[in-house]
Amino acid sequence: MTSILALGGAHIDRRGRISGDTAPGASNPGSWRQEAGGGVFNAARNLARLGHQVTLISPRGGDAEGDAVAIAAEAAGVIDRPFTFLDRRTPSYTAILERDGNLVIAMADMELYRLFSPRRLSVRAVRDAFQAADAVITDANLPEETLDVIAATGKRLGKPVAAIGISPAKVLRLSNALADLDFLFMNEAEAKALSGHEIDDFRRWPEVMTALGLKGGAITRGGQEAVAWMGGRNACLAPPALVSIGDVTGAGDGFAAGFLDAALSGAALENCLKSATASARIALESEMAASEQLSRALLASTLALVPEAEILL
Repeated sequence: MTSILALGGAHIDRRGRISGDTAPGASNPGSWRQEAGGGVFNAARNLARLGHQVTLISPRGGDAEGDAVAIAAEAAGVIDRPFTFLDRRTPSYTAILERDGNLVIAMADMELYRLFSPRRLSVRAVRDAFQAADAVITDANLPEETLDVIAATGKRLGKPVAAIGISPAKVLRLSNALADLDFLFMNEAEAKALSGHEIDDFRRWPEVMTALGLKGGAITRGGQEAVAWMGGRNACLAPPALVSIGDVTGAGDGFAAGFLDAALSGAALENCLKSATASARIALESEMAASEQLSRALLASTLALVPEAEILL
């Protein structure tokens, strides 16, 4: 069993879904869903459901929302080790989705994550968790200086470190840590923000990201081809079309979990990309940010629906 340390966002997701055609600037009929979420927490739950031993460390408020995150972690089999601030509220992410599940607009109340300073990483329990882990995953919800130390610590200890970009604004927090990361998972908007480049041919993204110091990673492009690179090899894969989307929230985190799961087993790049695509598909088909149905068996059956990746020369 692979041991993974997850450091980053674990908060409350509130998602409103419009039931008809979206009318900007007007009242829209719809419904609300609330659940625990967060980039690294979604990935952590996916990895735990795939059989990994995952320990989560993240800031938490002393409120009902913080309790809800703890309950969700236990349900998914994630070992929860939060920093709890009794006088603060747990961070939240509020999104409005169109009828087809695509995002209209979102707001993130993430002030508490600023308190996850590098000093927190020197706590004995965190140091022990780093030592015990086979790999580390984090996300750009954390402060830049904390991400720098996480990546550097993983590199010093010889642990693979993966990161999730989260948003075009937040991915910039990883700029100084790129050379210490083994994988970075982004969408194309985040890749453009990080690199400062507009790319005519998506196949050039590995070249651009490698020049920035990134050894490996992947860039998703919604329903279009994703591109990935690792070990000096590049690949792309066009995800199969979905009849319907349950919710786009968590798809990128599912992608990251599927890729990392395969990479930690020693899989080749093309198989890591295929696994990532299958895991993202499972997330997209679910109305939850991290599908409760995810399992080894479901991932295997979903892989059969995903085409082979193309190796780029």
